[in-house]
Amino acid sequence: MSTTLATAVAALDDRYPPAWAEEWDRVGLVVGDPSASVTRVLCVVDAVPETVAEALSAGADLIVAHHPLLMRGVSSVATTTYKGRIVHDLVKNDVALFTAHTNADVASPGVSDALAGRLGLVDLRPLVPSGHDVAVGTGRIGRLPVPRPLSALTAQAAAVLPPTAWGVRAAGDPDRVIETVAVCGGAGDSFLAAAAAAGVDAYLTADLRHHPASEAVAGGGPALLDAAHWATERPWLDDLATYLRATLEVDVLVSDLDTDPWTLHATSARFSPSKEPLP
Repeated sequence: MSTTLATAVAALDDRYPPAWAEEWDRVGLVVGDPSASVTRVLCVVDAVPETVAEALSAGADLIVAHHPLLMRGVSSVATTTYKGRIVHDLVKNDVALFTAHTNADVASPGVSDALAGRLGLVDLRPLVPSGHDVAVGTGRIGRLPVPRPLSALTAQAAAVLPPTAWGVRAAGDPDRVIETVAVCGGAGDSFLAAAAAAGVDAYLTADLRHHPASEAVAGGGPALLDAAHWATERPWLDDLATYLRATLEVDVLVSDLDTDPWTLHATSARFSPSKEPLP
């Protein structure tokens, strides 16, 4: 089975239109000859040396990544630079690189749909509609089929998301009953106000900062669940792979390499979830 890189790019652009990307974003074909043949695709969250090595070991000739490798302008891609070494390895081994980032975030189905699916949320709608159509937009709001306490939802999230050293932490009353949940794959700090305005019971995302999270909870907003950035976006790779297998005559693999930068976690010895003084 094989196709051309141009055909693969067209299929990806159809699913995740480049026009849907944020103005500051850099999406699309990064490395590769459109006329080249593609037989095997590796789907990854990050194009880093480890996932490039995985692609080479697997015989992949196309990497589809979520995060852009070259977000900002560079003056050199020499092998003496971090990104230059990656570009060099890709070009030398005839491996193409394609990125679908914020255009995949807002797509339907997209990154947040896959995250919502891990929690079993139903009746999905965008947290922040984009205007392209009623289903497209940043984040998703959904409903748990069976309401459960925040403590149980946190445990569920930790169990169904890909394992990381970060795990899942939560802010709010552990006994608060959760029925409606907003999710946003990746850094969702800037959408705290949207989650509060939507009136959801909980908001699951990544990279929440201390002060915004503290103020949001104190202001009567939703309970917060903060997972590792990589773990909130990794579920999308399965949906991406399913689409590519159905659309292209290629073999598609999904990377499970944890590329989250945090590699260790230790709970404080005298931590009490209830925040009551310990004896």
